[in-house]
Amino acid sequence: MKVPTIGDAVIKNQSVSEFTLAGLTSTPGLESLLLGVFAFIYAIALAGNLLLILAICTCKKLHTPMYFLLTNLSLVNVFSISVTIPKMLQNLGTHRKSISFYGCFTQVHLFVWALVTEILILTFMAYDRYAAICQPLKYTLIMRKEMCFGITISIWVVTLVNSTFHVSLLLQLSFCNSSIINNFFCDFPALLKLSCSDTSLNETLTSVAAVIFGVCTCGLTLTSYLFILRAIYRIRSPEGKKKAFSTCSSHLIVVIFYFSSVIYNYIKPTSGSSVEKDKLVSLLYSVVTPVVNPIIYSLRNKDVKEALWSLIRRGLLFQKP
Repeated sequence: MKVPTIGDAVIKNQSVSEFTLAGLTSTPGLESLLLGVFAFIYAIALAGNLLLILAICTCKKLHTPMYFLLTNLSLVNVFSISVTIPKMLQNLGTHRKSISFYGCFTQVHLFVWALVTEILILTFMAYDRYAAICQPLKYTLIMRKEMCFGITISIWVVTLVNSTFHVSLLLQLSFCNSSIINNFFCDFPALLKLSCSDTSLNETLTSVAAVIFGVCTCGLTLTSYLFILRAIYRIRSPEGKKKAFSTCSSHLIVVIFYFSSVIYNYIKPTSGSSVEKDKLVSLLYSVVTPVVNPIIYSLRNKDVKEALWSLIRRGLLFQKP
């Protein structure tokens, strides 16, 4: 079957040249406040994730599979929040809420790519913790460098293909009724609601993708943690139990927080849902997660904290005359 391309969709969508992003509020006073708040959040997210990447890259002690995956997680966090927040800040600053037709679909394409990539990286990180705690003698063989690089590259490629496929199908829909997106960025479910075409195929394929990339990966992650918890329970020493659990507790917090919000937003029907609730859930996985991830992983990880302090000390020494 021939996959529709962007060029094939031009004629179908000539009636819509741009979309309007409703945003989080339409109150002028609140918009000015939100501009400052989200500019601060964006700066914190970039600084936190880039510092984490730099600390891992400059500390040889952290050159392990777990931290290689954490570097990829931070990269995808920078990527995902940079897809949504800059346009939001521009709209809040200029009091214009429009986004071009192709700008909107580009945002959807990049965001879905980042979204699914993060899900698969979190799942791979759970497997890494399973191998480290449940198969310690075979860990170096299971998580060898070639396999880590190969699987990580495959994740980025597969998720790119997945995003391209779904956005190509989305471009085949007609948008002739309303051009107002009830969200602060162009999200896949929000665009489906706007279409005046039959979206049953898109909704079915989106649900299938959500089951494969969301529910199944969540199941694999939880299964990994069931084995991990069983292995931790069998450790006799209280200190050993604490050390083993501390290596995966941060990841478990992120997984529960991220998977629950993504699965809710992408597997539910597009009709009959609360717009305000959808905005809140979108805010959780698109903005909050990239901010809290580096905080959770650094505050609850002694090695990362040491690497960050070492990096900061080197920076301060470098600034001295």
